Amino acid sequence: MDVIAWIEHVLQNAGDFSKEGLKKSLQRLDIKFEDLQYLLVNSDTAGKPYYRKLLFKNDYLELLVMNWSELECAPHDHGQSCGWIQVVKGAAKNTVYEASGSYLPKELLAEIQEEGNMFFAPRKGVHKMAVSLDSKLVTLHLYSPPITGMKVFDLEKCAACVVSDDCGAWWPDEQVQKVKEIKMSKAD
Repeated sequence: MDVIAWIEHVLQNAGDFSKEGLKKSLQRLDIKFEDLQYLLVNSDTAGKPYYRKLLFKNDYLELLVMNWSELECAPHDHGQSCGWIQVVKGAAKNTVYEASGSYLPKELLAEIQEEGNMFFAPRKGVHKMAVSLDSKLVTLHLYSPPITGMKVFDLEKCAACVVSDDCGAWWPDEQVQKVKEIKMSKAD
């Protein structure tokens, strides 16, 4: 069974969308870099932090693979979704923020997530990611429900932008990907 058929088999039959249920589904998939390599052969990041490819989506779940460039993504939330991120290859620097109302998020901590690690992205949690240790970074992201209404923050512009579902965690270049721009305040 190829990796796409395996993903569909496992996720179509998933019924537990709790934090633990999502983790168990990602563990059951047991996807390795070698399983995904053929999907990433021509993955051009086009000046973005990562190339993103949707591997599965239904009304309850979505699974994405991301092949990272040397750029870090912007701080962002996942709309009303939560999920697990698995480092399939390399090491990731994950920076976690504290978000409060109309104030820009404040950096809380940065941690290195090594190959094989899984870490949770809570509903309304804000974080950013980047390649760590000059490694090639590939990550899997399993969210429930599928992400919509993701908010991306630009700390320099003191602004946030709700982006379209096809936009990644970066400030959109195209107007059509900007659902709503929000002026933010700097916390004291």
